[in-house]
Amino acid sequence: MVGGGAGEPLRRAWGYHPECPGCRVDRRKEEREGIPYTELSLIWLVTVSSTLPIQSLFPFLYFMIRDLHIAKQEEDIGFYAGFVGASYMFGRALSSVIWGIVADKYGRKPIIIITLISIIIFNTLFGLSSSYWMALTSRGLLGLMCGILGPIKAYATEVCRKEHGHLGLSLVSSSRGIGLIVGPAIGGYLAQPADKYPSIFSEKSIFGRFPYFLPCLCISLLAIVALLASFWLPETLHKHTQDMVLEDSISVEEGLSGPTAEENSAGCLNLFTNWPLMSAIIAYCIFSLQDVAYAEVFSLWAVSDRKYGGLSFSSQDVGSVLAFSGLFLLVFQILVYPSVAKSVEPITLVRIVAILTIPLLSSYPFMAGLSGSILQLIVNCASFLKNAFAVTTITVFNILMNDAVAQDVRASANGVAVTLMSIFKAIAPAIAGAIFAWAQRRQTASFLPGDHLVFFMLNVFTVIGLVSTFRPFYARRSTKHDPITT
Repeated sequence: MVGGGAGEPLRRAWGYHPECPGCRVDRRKEEREGIPYTELSLIWLVTVSSTLPIQSLFPFLYFMIRDLHIAKQEEDIGFYAGFVGASYMFGRALSSVIWGIVADKYGRKPIIIITLISIIIFNTLFGLSSSYWMALTSRGLLGLMCGILGPIKAYATEVCRKEHGHLGLSLVSSSRGIGLIVGPAIGGYLAQPADKYPSIFSEKSIFGRFPYFLPCLCISLLAIVALLASFWLPETLHKHTQDMVLEDSISVEEGLSGPTAEENSAGCLNLFTNWPLMSAIIAYCIFSLQDVAYAEVFSLWAVSDRKYGGLSFSSQDVGSVLAFSGLFLLVFQILVYPSVAKSVEPITLVRIVAILTIPLLSSYPFMAGLSGSILQLIVNCASFLKNAFAVTTITVFNILMNDAVAQDVRASANGVAVTLMSIFKAIAPAIAGAIFAWAQRRQTASFLPGDHLVFFMLNVFTVIGLVSTFRPFYARRSTKHDPITT
């Protein structure tokens, strides 16, 4: 290490730039050895607010497509729903690398603010959609303007001292996981309020004329709160060029990321030659595809009629299941996951989760034969386990990806990851919707009848993801200082 004591920030090696926001954050980290609870709380709020719109539509999407009269037959609803579900991810795939590059050049905070403003505007417009094409367009624009995922992961690492960096990443992953569960719960409870709560909402009110506006409005209001709170977040990007080569060489020595000098000088393009990073991203994308396809399939399957192998749930029933999952997922992340993560090697934990997912998904089609309280118990437990497995996988891969690069390309690296992941997630709802529609037409097939086909295909992607965690597909990191070397 060049200069400074063992516990001092690396940037102390060449001095303090009072006009640089990154230097001010580094000085604050030097003076405060504890966990930055205020910043992490704000990160949690911002991350949850930006995550809620992603899957909040799934509990009511079936009914929304039906009410927009785009599908000529009931069996075609899943097909059109898939494109609306995919439009957000398609838009995000187009812009994520650009947002990452902008965040590395101009800062993380402006991207956070832009994302929250776009949620307020386009998520509200989606709730007011009066046609299929308006719904499709507003969701696509929402994804296009959502550049927060890559920068917020970089930000969570940089706002903490080195020893707390993994806590920041874990907080982002867990808050996103909770948002991905609570979002659909909000959609399930608050969609069609004039039908569910006629004593409160009139059929002639705006919530009666636009039955899917209320959940979108509530999420947009939370985004307004997060937008106001985000102004208290400090910028972490260093905005001076002096001694940046020294910074990168010291970062390598400390084992923060292990990049080469060539990677730092070439920037974003050389991220694609960093195989520990890219192999983690590829595996992450495969599991993300399976997870989003599951989210789409679960809601469509749960609300579809029992004659098609579904559960005949209402959107409120689906919201109840997902709310239960979100509550217990929070408990799992706080009380269970930290102990498991300390005792099990990260990539091994992903493999265990993938293996357990296979029999879990295989059991779903048989739930249609249950009813009453037994059905509620089984569906709730299965939903919680599946989402706990998904959040565990996301957390592990986020840590592995952020540890593979230095600060000056970290947002770009996360932008690459988000772009590739979004492409997979954009494909997932369209594929899942098409397979679901096809499965509903083959209820009497001799091989994988009805929804057995749907959950079998989900398991195919689970197996592919599992295989991608082994050599030669997955590259183990070798930095001896890295506490999560795999």
